[in-house]
Amino acid sequence: MRRAAVLFLTLALLWTVVAQANGALAPAHVYLFVGGLYVTFAALVLPGGPGLAAVFLAGLMCDANAPVRFGTHALLFAAAHAVLVRLRDRLPHEHTAGRVVVALLANLGLFVALSLLRIGRLPDPAAAWARLGADLVASQLFLALVAPWLFALQTRALALSGGAESRWRLSP
Repeated sequence: MRRAAVLFLTLALLWTVVAQANGALAPAHVYLFVGGLYVTFAALVLPGGPGLAAVFLAGLMCDANAPVRFGTHALLFAAAHAVLVRLRDRLPHEHTAGRVVVALLANLGLFVALSLLRIGRLPDPAAAWARLGADLVASQLFLALVAPWLFALQTRALALSGGAESRWRLSP
């Protein structure tokens, strides 16, 4: 349970950073979505239970200030986590570059799923696709820049908490 709590704290920090970035980008009408970052590390590195707990709680945190039904992010994150856990032996997840690629693909899938859930409620859905495309490009660029920092932070936090297995421990 300690691993889930430590990972959740790093995801809460990510949520804060993204919220600040979205606040700064609001005048430009750009919204960053990095759902793939909430899921990737937990799915590729941690065992299923602690990873799912951290991801689900992070999804609830994202739902708290999102204009969607409460639990939408949590369920989407849990589903993405389950898919990545099933595929993790086939994915390149030993190095940071592989994890970033997996995070980009997971983010794309989550962004499209969330967009499809919300697009039907708009008065003119066709007009929203250009805005969604711009948001997706900005989100993917931001994710590619932030992911190595977040993965290093999560690895270090797990190692310092003593909740990491020997393969995650830092060398002396």
